[in-house]
Amino acid sequence: MLEIKQISFSYEKTRDRTVNNLNIKLNPGDICALLGPNGAGKTTTIKLILGLLKADEGTIEIKGVDIYENVLKFKSSIGYVSDNHEIYDNLTGIEYLNFIADAYGVSLKDRKNIYQELLPLFKMEKNVNNKIRSYSHGMKQKIAIIASLVHTPDLWILDEPMTGLDIESNFVLKNLIKAHAAKGKVVLFSTHILEVCERLCNKIIIIKNGRVIYQEYVHENEEYKIKNLEEIFLEMTDDENTL
Repeated sequence: MLEIKQISFSYEKTRDRTVNNLNIKLNPGDICALLGPNGAGKTTTIKLILGLLKADEGTIEIKGVDIYENVLKFKSSIGYVSDNHEIYDNLTGIEYLNFIADAYGVSLKDRKNIYQELLPLFKMEKNVNNKIRSYSHGMKQKIAIIASLVHTPDLWILDEPMTGLDIESNFVLKNLIKAHAAKGKVVLFSTHILEVCERLCNKIIIIKNGRVIYQEYVHENEEYKIKNLEEIFLEMTDDENTL
């Protein structure tokens, strides 16, 4: 589904590569956590996958097609939840959802079905008619999550999605992630909550200094029988163990 081959990237004003020879492969049904210390290159990697940044070297493919060959078509297969709520505060929740649905060409019938399913789950039926600028942090996160699913994306990317959500909404989100992957879709998310990764993910990727230092399917890794994810993460990101 998603294959990143030897991607490298550096910002113009820096010599050091923010992402360095990155290789990642995700298959249909994968729920993958992208982990790493602050400044490891997680958000830059996500922006590269989204086509918001262009790699200096390497390729990114979805279903075997290079994303740079047709960026607009490729973007229609991705749903994205940012960590900083890049949504229009002057719109109401429903206006924003319809704006996103229009952009992806979602039919009135299909979007209605999505709204009827997801708005009640996040208890947003009443608030959806209010201006987004009146929303709390958690409410903005909920509307962003719903908007990212309105076109049923093949690849669902979430950057720190559980920040600001209450316990019930986090539970809803985790169930949505599992349900999305069960449809043969791919879910990739960054987080600092390792306990969630252990319970939810079938694949773990750890990045440090722009490089993948760990990439394993949980059920195939014997290490998980004797160590928890926190121990593995601390061991892999220790400066004495990695370069």
